Amino acid sequence: MTASQRIIDSIEKAQRRTTTLPEFRPGDSIKVWVKIREGEKSRLQAFEGVCISRASKGARSTFTVRKISYGVGVERVFPDNSPNIEKIDVIQRGRVHQAKLYYLRDLSGKAARIKEREGQNENEAAAPEAAAEGAEPAAAAEPKKKGARKERNRAKKASAA
Repeated sequence: MTASQRIIDSIEKAQRRTTTLPEFRPGDSIKVWVKIREGEKSRLQAFEGVCISRASKGARSTFTVRKISYGVGVERVFPDNSPNIEKIDVIQRGRVHQAKLYYLRDLSGKAARIKEREGQNENEAAAPEAAAEGAEPAAAAEPKKKGARKERNRAKKASAA
C-alpha cells in the first residue's frame, strides 16, 4: 500500500458514521431525517420517498431517494456517512427486480407503484413471540401448495352438481 493510499484510508476512517443505518434496498419506501441549519438554529426535516439506487463504494457509498412534490419529481442523493442524516425509517419494503429504478422517472400515478415485499417486517417479527407464549399461528401449520386454488374450485363445482 502506498503512502498516499494510507493517508486516504485514515481520512475515510475518521469520516465514517458511528451509528449504523437500518438495512434497506432499492424499492423500499424510506423516511430520511435530515438536519437543516438555518443561521444559528438547527432543525430536523423529513424527506420521504422511494430509494431508487444504492452505490456501495466504501466510505463514499450513497443512496438516492425520489419523491413527488406538488406533481414534480424530486430526487436527492444522500451519502451514507453524512453527519447531516439523523436517522432513517424504513416505511415499506418494496419488491423489485432491478438494482437501479431509474425507470420510475418516466412513470406517474398508479404505474409508479411498487408491490410490497413479503419477508421480515414488524408484524411477522412479532409472530414468533406469540408462538412462544402458546398461541399457534394457523398459517404456519400447513404450507401453501401449488394449484390449491384450482383444487378448491373443482371441489366447489363437484359439490354444486
